[in-house]
Amino acid sequence: MARIGIFGGSFNPPHLGHILAVEEFRTQLRLDRVIMIPAGDPPHKDLSSNSPTAWQRYEMTCLAARELPCTEVSQIEISRPGRSYTADTLALLRKEFPEDEFFLLMGTDMFYSFASWYRPDAIVKEASLAVARRDADPQKRIDDCAHSLRETLDARIVYVNNDYLPHSSTSVRAMIPFDCAETLICPAVLEYIQQNKLYYAGKDLKNLSFEELSRISLSLHKANRVEHVQGCSDTAVKLARIYGANEDDARRGGILHDITKALNGEEQLKLCEKYDMILTDFERNHPKLLHAKTGAEVAKRIFGENEAVTEAIRWHTTGRGGMSLLEQIIYLADYMEPNRCIEGVEELRELTFSDLDAAMIRGLEMSVSHVTGNGGIMDQRSLEALAFFQERKQHT
Repeated sequence: MARIGIFGGSFNPPHLGHILAVEEFRTQLRLDRVIMIPAGDPPHKDLSSNSPTAWQRYEMTCLAARELPCTEVSQIEISRPGRSYTADTLALLRKEFPEDEFFLLMGTDMFYSFASWYRPDAIVKEASLAVARRDADPQKRIDDCAHSLRETLDARIVYVNNDYLPHSSTSVRAMIPFDCAETLICPAVLEYIQQNKLYYAGKDLKNLSFEELSRISLSLHKANRVEHVQGCSDTAVKLARIYGANEDDARRGGILHDITKALNGEEQLKLCEKYDMILTDFERNHPKLLHAKTGAEVAKRIFGENEAVTEAIRWHTTGRGGMSLLEQIIYLADYMEPNRCIEGVEELRELTFSDLDAAMIRGLEMSVSHVTGNGGIMDQRSLEALAFFQERKQHT
C-alpha cells in the first residue's frame, strides 16, 4: 500500500513556497508519491483578473515540479468542467488507487477554513489531513482547529514541522511586473511567464488611462484590500474637489497608494535593494512599514506617475512636516475612507471635510496614540508632521 500526498491549489503561479512545501510533506510523511493538482475553477477563491488560463497554470506547475522526486502533476481538475471540488477529485482518485493511503496536503490557511469546504465529511473518509504552517501561526490556534475537526468530522490530522517561505501567490504576482521575482519562482517557470507575457511581465505600464490603471493595480492586491483602495481613491477625489487639488492626481494617488501592500517585510527589502533605495535604521528594522516608500518607487518606475502623485504615496502613512495639499488628501483619505471602522474615525471624517489642518492634527494624534499605546516606536517624521500642523494651526 502506497502513501500518496494530494497537493491541490490554484498555483497562480507555482512558486518556491509550493516547491518547499512539497519536499517537506514528502520527506516528513514518507510519501511514496505526490500528486500536484492545479484547480480548474477553485471554489475557495476567485482568481485574480490577471490570471492565466487553467492550462497555462498546469504547464507552469509541470515545469515547477519536474525536478521534484516522486512528484507528478495531474490534469484531473482542469479537465473536469465546473467547480474543482476536492471531494469529487478524491472520489475519482480513489477509483484509480483503491488500496493506497491518501494524505491531503494543505497549509494552515486552508486548514482553518476546512469545515466550510464542500462535503468535508466525504474528504476525511478518503484522506488524512496533513497540515503545514503557512506563517508563524500560534500552535494553540492550530490545535483548537484540529480538535474541532476531530470532534465534528472524526478527521485524521497530522502536523508537519516545516520550514516555510513567507511568500503568497498574491505577492509573487506583484513582484513579477515590479521585476523582482527571480528569487521567488524557479527559472523555468519565470522564463515561461516572460515568454507568454503573463502577469504583465514585459508590459509597458506607463501612461495608462485611469480605468486601465485601476484594473491592473487592483489585481495586484489581496482581495480583502480592494474595497479599501477603491474607497481611498474615491474619497481623495471628493477632497480634491472641495479643497482645490488636482482631481486626477488624487484619483491616481488613491488607487496606487497601497500598491506594494501585499508584500511582506522580506519582499519590501528586496524591492528596496532592486531600486537602490536608501533606508533609515528605523525603516530597516520595521520593513513591513515600507510599503509607502516602495509604493512611491513603483508608482514612479513602473507606472510612470508624476512627482505630486508619487510624493503623496510616499508620505501617506507617516506624514511629514510641510506636506503638500495632495499629500494631506491621500493621508486622510487612506485613514478615513468609508470602509474604515476604527475608533474615532467618524470624528476624523467630519474634520476632514471641514478643516484639513485640524484633521491632520487629529489623524496624527490618533496614530501616535495607537502606536505608542501598543508599545511601538513612532516614526520621527510623524512627530515632525504633528508639530508642523499644530504650529500652523496656531497661526491661522
